[in-house]
Amino acid sequence: MRQGDYPDGGGRPHHHSWRSHHQSRQRRAAHSRRLDQSQLMVSAGEQLFVSARRVAVEAVRQHVEQAAFLWAQRDSWGQKDPPDETVIGEIGERIEINLDGLRIAGAAAWPAAERQLKDFPDKGEFFVIGWMAIEQGDPSRMEEGVAAAKDVDERRGLIGAMGWHKPAKIAHLVRDWLVAPDAFKRYLAVGACLEHGVDPSKLLDRLVNDPDATTRAFALRLAGRLKRADLAREMASALESGHGIVRLWAGWALTELGSGDLARAELRKAAVAGGPDALTALRGAIKAGPDKDVRTWMGGLMKSAATAPLAVRGIGMLGDRAILPWLIERMKEPNVAVAACAAFLELFPEARAETKMFTVDPTDLGPAFAEFFDDELVGIAVPDRVESWRAQNRVA
Repeated sequence: MRQGDYPDGGGRPHHHSWRSHHQSRQRRAAHSRRLDQSQLMVSAGEQLFVSARRVAVEAVRQHVEQAAFLWAQRDSWGQKDPPDETVIGEIGERIEINLDGLRIAGAAAWPAAERQLKDFPDKGEFFVIGWMAIEQGDPSRMEEGVAAAKDVDERRGLIGAMGWHKPAKIAHLVRDWLVAPDAFKRYLAVGACLEHGVDPSKLLDRLVNDPDATTRAFALRLAGRLKRADLAREMASALESGHGIVRLWAGWALTELGSGDLARAELRKAAVAGGPDALTALRGAIKAGPDKDVRTWMGGLMKSAATAPLAVRGIGMLGDRAILPWLIERMKEPNVAVAACAAFLELFPEARAETKMFTVDPTDLGPAFAEFFDDELVGIAVPDRVESWRAQNRVA
């Protein structure tokens, strides 16, 4: 083999062959660079898409969480004594903003809503699940929500969801559930009627005798609110029920019809017994009258430390603003201070704006309050500041 020959015997390559080979390498390199750039562009696009999707998922999750939290908060504010309608209205506006986000998300919001319900099966989460199922017309999701709520005996959220929608939107559900074999569904349907003030007509005749005590009590409450005088006999009969909740709402309903004389004893008994509906019973007992007898009864309650708070709270329900000086004195007594504050706010709702008149830290009122309430945080009025407000505004 001569020097310069190639092993293939082709001899030294021609100059143009070397150039072609070099240009081919350049083209391959250029193509490779273009491919890398293209891949980078695709990768960047994918990242942008994934990033945007993550943002959307996170936004939906936040709407679910906020709607649940805010509705639960609003519901709790509604149960305060007395409720602050201004705050409740403001929270309602914030809820609606988050529900708008869920309207836009549509079915894409279900994973977040179901995950939230699984982690926190509470009233706010059931409100969101129920509201979405009704909004999207999804009966299977609604059935799942009802089953889950029944498992944990949580009713307020689903009733709240039906209350948030217009009556026409839920009419088919309510009609079906009012006659459902499942007492839980009947209860929810009566609750929806209460939320909207809708009269289920002849169906209510049967519901005020429902075999389920909680549903029967709810139906009696609805009958009283609607002032269904044609059901007065059923209300009176319910006063003989073996269930306290049925007797309480039967008495309340009779009082709404102007027949408080039939219910007076039962309502007073329920008020003194305490429980979640004690204030409802107290208000009913006061409405049942007569006024002189009511004042005598509350005077008797004042003689016992156990029932004095009930009497002080009842004074606020009488509507007599001239009682303020007496209430200010009660604000100085730890045992009845909470009741005195609630009575004051019912008589003078305009005082809510004067936030400095109130505190949630009883220690602000001295050692006697600190000892009585221990570490408990409660809303009470500051007597001296209420007295100053009274003098400045020349009230009572």
